[in-house]
Amino acid sequence: MTPNLQQRVTDALSRIRNNRIGANVLESEMVRDIATTTDGKVRLSLFLSANDDATVVREVRQTLQQVPGVTDVRVDVKDASQADQRAPMAPQPDNTRVKQSAPKSAPRVLPVMGQETQSQRAGVPAPTPVAYPHLGNLIAVSSGKGGVGKSTVAANLAVALAQQGARVGLMDADIYGPNIPRMMGVNAAPPVANEKIIPLQAHGVKIMSLGFMIERDQPAIWRGPIIMKIISQFLRDVQWGELDYFLVDMPPGTGDAQLSLVQATMVHGAIIVTTPQEVASGDALRGAKMFERVAVPVIGVVENMSYFVCPNCAERHAVFGEGGGHRLANELGVPLLAQIPFFPGVLQSGDRGEPIVLSDPNADAAQALLDLARRLSGLLPAGDAARVNAALL
Repeated sequence: MTPNLQQRVTDALSRIRNNRIGANVLESEMVRDIATTTDGKVRLSLFLSANDDATVVREVRQTLQQVPGVTDVRVDVKDASQADQRAPMAPQPDNTRVKQSAPKSAPRVLPVMGQETQSQRAGVPAPTPVAYPHLGNLIAVSSGKGGVGKSTVAANLAVALAQQGARVGLMDADIYGPNIPRMMGVNAAPPVANEKIIPLQAHGVKIMSLGFMIERDQPAIWRGPIIMKIISQFLRDVQWGELDYFLVDMPPGTGDAQLSLVQATMVHGAIIVTTPQEVASGDALRGAKMFERVAVPVIGVVENMSYFVCPNCAERHAVFGEGGGHRLANELGVPLLAQIPFFPGVLQSGDRGEPIVLSDPNADAAQALLDLARRLSGLLPAGDAARVNAALL
């Protein structure tokens, strides 16, 4: 790559402004470590603070993709609080040119949640949740550990509710592993109109995911404030319209994303997804207790991969153990909403972007998911987001 093309990359970046600071992304030192190769690849670091608009990631990438001579763009999004802790850059290959801006001033460092001094904690009140009545019933789909099929349940439940005629939104809050785009078969940069992000749509469901805005192989190495910013923006700045159900696919565990969601808005209930084995249900119990601690009612438990039906003898086999969902539901005092059998078609349809309730609606697994949607709509009627606790009595 010639210096002239490298200059064009820099010129393009200088036209992107950080509205919060009133300077471009180079002057504000949001963009650093710009590396280019002779075959036109561009890689840079973008330091995002909690108060920055997350859509700047997409704007930087799209702007550079339009620069003549650029063949590939990779934007590594990092927490601005780590800007002063970067390790020295490793030597670059001979075919790589690096332009690294020298820091002019230390960026504002964001405190790590739980590590602030006592005076800092006392001076920062907890966020007040904001009600979004147009989103309807706001349901968190959560799990205690990964690999139990939480995103599969969320995607199929959203499509099944839409098939019943409900207006459904699906927000992928799994910041660290956004799989909803693949499972729903849609992945593109969402458009922006009138300062609102327009959600993508698939199978009758409106969808928003961080996966639409970052590279497929880009890790999200972000702390609490950034996660809070993204979740709040997905709630506030996306043109969802009027919905009956708003499902949120949570990351596994009890971390920043769960806390950020309940601090950002009023969550009407949580569905806990587990598998039959004790190690999964034990983790799911901790996740459910977290929601109870923050006054979010647990609607019920979904046991995924409950059993496998032999295609030759039609007998049920408890491949992953049995009874975990029942034990968890009994301990929490909530209903076991569904037992979904293990079926390879569920995995295959998810990889194709066509949920099993559409691709093979007569399969036992699809029928269990459709029954789950009917049971949920019975507990939480469309358009009635009030008093989930009353609906469960």
